[in-house]
Amino acid sequence: MKHMSLYEIAAACGGVYHGDPETAAKEVSSVVIDSRKVEKDSLFVAIRGARVDGHTFIPQVMEKGALCSVSEQNLGDVSYPYIKVNSCEQALKDIAEHYRRSLDIKVVGITGSVGKTSTKEMIASILSQKFSVLKTEGNFNNEIGLPLTVFNIREEHQVAVLEMGMSGFGEMTRLARIARPDICVITNIGVAHIENLGSRDGILKAKTEMFTYMNPEGTIILNGDDDKLRGYVPQNGIVPVYFGLDATCPYHARNIENRGLRGTDAEFVTPSSSFRAHIAIPGGHMVHNALAGIAVGYALGMTDEEIARGIEANVPIAGRNNLIETGHYTVIDDCYNANPISMKASLDVLSFADTRTVAILGDMFELGPKEKEMHYETGKHAAEKGIDVLIGIGDLSEEITRGGAETAKTSGHPMEVLHFNTKSDFFDKADSILRDGDTILVKASHGMEFPEIVKWLETGRTES
Repeated sequence: MKHMSLYEIAAACGGVYHGDPETAAKEVSSVVIDSRKVEKDSLFVAIRGARVDGHTFIPQVMEKGALCSVSEQNLGDVSYPYIKVNSCEQALKDIAEHYRRSLDIKVVGITGSVGKTSTKEMIASILSQKFSVLKTEGNFNNEIGLPLTVFNIREEHQVAVLEMGMSGFGEMTRLARIARPDICVITNIGVAHIENLGSRDGILKAKTEMFTYMNPEGTIILNGDDDKLRGYVPQNGIVPVYFGLDATCPYHARNIENRGLRGTDAEFVTPSSSFRAHIAIPGGHMVHNALAGIAVGYALGMTDEEIARGIEANVPIAGRNNLIETGHYTVIDDCYNANPISMKASLDVLSFADTRTVAILGDMFELGPKEKEMHYETGKHAAEKGIDVLIGIGDLSEEITRGGAETAKTSGHPMEVLHFNTKSDFFDKADSILRDGDTILVKASHGMEFPEIVKWLETGRTES
């Protein structure tokens, strides 16, 4: 990472350095919170977790070669240096903010209720055709994950594509203070975290906190098909750029050809041109992702040819509409996370299959007082899309199956509907339910641990 001394780090986080003054002038090679990732001259920040307290690993990491540790505890007379702080979590954020401000790099910040990760992947794929890009890995999009991503920025990187998630008011402001985005992208305003934020207007307010610490000469890119974002006027005076299917958006698509599970072809229109490209990942939402990526590419001076190559280079990742061909089934692995909008979008993708279709759906969390209604509506959508077999797993998913069963009765489509309390109950019956050649969607909130189902479908066994 770019040069940052212990003296500089202590000043950035308001900590007190304890140790040899000569060592304070040395620079750290990395910043980590996982003792297993310590390398020579790392700075180890001792975070207190729900089950593990990082302070217990300080002697071990120093022995492994860490240069210094950040601690909330007074470590006394020890042979190694440490920085004493009031809060290690806050120190992690303060150090990341300081490091980010030292970097000469463009930052693209991405948030939204649905599609943050798939949009991030599309934007990174496009930008990689011209720039050296660092992107958020996995779900490192919160107040711990974002700083760790920032610390991974190296001098060779020209653009960082940072996913920014939140669940309450004020959190996005704190993330924006670290990220200092030059380009802000908001995918949509849905109902995820409505339990904490009260309404979609509350979600809009929380998401747009992203603009608080953005570059005052930067770019705001919004989904013009979203009723809450279209016409939104940022307080910082920056006029948003819109993308969407609506032809009045400066960045829009036309002549869209749905190729089912094999993706989508479309003509993309910019303020000054148009071009065609193939999107390999299935789902109508991917057209929006591509449009967001095109707008970002234009903001950074890319050509249509570079952008088209980036769109076509974007491929599925595990847990995100990842198409898996097994010896028996075609599996749509979309089990990273779920909310009502993304669940319905995945059912739309499943309905494109020309085989018998099976939806294995689990509980969706953090939906507030209307959670049962939202699960019911998801089951209703499955029936309306003509899904052949609907399987719900979990307590809330009983509402999915109820909605599916009641809707199927009136729609005339003979959908088979089954509910299981646990994954184990499903595994016991799965062989008698599924057939060779089925196309199977697997989707639920992350906490339901549905990758176990994907593993079973791939191998015929659960993980040991």
